[in-house]
Amino acid sequence: MYTEYYGLQEKPFSIVPDPSFLYPSSKHRTALTYLEYGLMDRMTLILLTGEIGAGKTTLIKQLLTKIESDIEVAVIFNTNVSSEDLLELILCEFELEPPIRNKAGYLDTLNQFLIREYGKGKRVVLIVDEAQNLSQEALEEIRMLSNLHTGKDSLIQIILAGQPSLGTRLRDPSLAQLYQRIAVSYHIASLGFDETREYIVHRLKTAGSEQENLFTKAAVERIFQASGGIPRSINILCDAALVYGYADELRTINVDVIEQVLADKEETWIGSVHSIDEIQSNPAVSLDNNGNMAIRLQSIEERLNKLSSQVDWQIEHYEKRIESYKDVLIHKLERMLDEERKQNERLLRNYNLLLNSINLRKDDLGSV
Repeated sequence: MYTEYYGLQEKPFSIVPDPSFLYPSSKHRTALTYLEYGLMDRMTLILLTGEIGAGKTTLIKQLLTKIESDIEVAVIFNTNVSSEDLLELILCEFELEPPIRNKAGYLDTLNQFLIREYGKGKRVVLIVDEAQNLSQEALEEIRMLSNLHTGKDSLIQIILAGQPSLGTRLRDPSLAQLYQRIAVSYHIASLGFDETREYIVHRLKTAGSEQENLFTKAAVERIFQASGGIPRSINILCDAALVYGYADELRTINVDVIEQVLADKEETWIGSVHSIDEIQSNPAVSLDNNGNMAIRLQSIEERLNKLSSQVDWQIEHYEKRIESYKDVLIHKLERMLDEERKQNERLLRNYNLLLNSINLRKDDLGSV
């Protein structure tokens, strides 16, 4: 909608985590350094926390681009699961098929895999995002996995990423054994004002903008105040501001645009049931200010487009997963068919031997 108007090649403020847009603030650089150090030094358990929208998932995706080929990685995003389901998800991510589908079978399959990979000189890393949602039993399972080691090395390295409540939960006395195993931890703090300004400029440049002052200083100050320096909140405000600016044919985004975004956010932000009900029950509201309503509708359309892009990304992710599972299944079926063929050949040989033995016995009896 507004990309061409502002000379952009793509949307600069999408809320979908994208490592190519990662702004290397001092906080994010330090967090990435901690993660890389923990992996390189074979630390068993690494903790990364940050507020909602602080950039944890983006950092994880950036880390994945740096991981070497001798490391097998599994990333778990769905954490509202039981301990047994968690083990099953881990096996799926490593493309492992347990012979028995129960907890004991899952653990045995995973343990054999870890020993096999260690014997090959490979390392295994498990990354659990949104780990604050893990149940007490699932966290206990994580602790048990961290116990898997040889004489001197851990068989698996685990990165737990989540909101600040994760750190609070891990400090609970009931999880003391798990908390004591955390060798490296880092909390991503929110951006300061200067970093917020640099963050906005960085994302605009990455998207192809040649206009560094597209957002005025006063507009950036207001964005910083309203967002608290949280990257995702900055993205939402800046994206909506560009929609408003495009609708009013503005070449720069000033503080008035931000104030309008914030005012409309309170009234018609998606998810506000009250504002939707009010419009439905009182049509005059929707006709009160045609200009503002048009802008709001455009803003809603923009957000729907973002939601659509997230759904498309998820579909693409799962299609790739399904394709990989298909290859594994075909390989497994081929192996089973090969084993079946070998078994049939053995049976046929035994049958022929038995038949020959019977014929020889008949011949012996006939000669007598």
